[in-house]
Amino acid sequence: MLTSKCIKGAKDVQVSEIDFNPEFLVRIIPKLDWSAFYKAAESIGHGEGLPQTVISEFENDEDFLKKVHHILLEVEVIDGELICPESGRKFPINEGIPNMLLNEDEL
Repeated sequence: MLTSKCIKGAKDVQVSEIDFNPEFLVRIIPKLDWSAFYKAAESIGHGEGLPQTVISEFENDEDFLKKVHHILLEVEVIDGELICPESGRKFPINEGIPNMLLNEDEL
């Protein structure tokens, strides 16, 4: 799940179709760091039409839920990097797996 890290430099992004599950989204949206989610979606070119803040009564807005569903569940960064906004540390993403291990000299 997205946290305070931002996805940057997405070299390869894959989109896969996943069944729409509005009940899941209604439960997960309040748990998202929306600002980080929005920035990540924008940085990989999939933030079009996504509001900068969660809309009121989002649970009743199917269009909004489908946009969140698409970005959260269907878009996957295959190759790129995560950049920590606090430290600037880059974490590579290879074959869809982020490597968030620190080197010994970074501990």
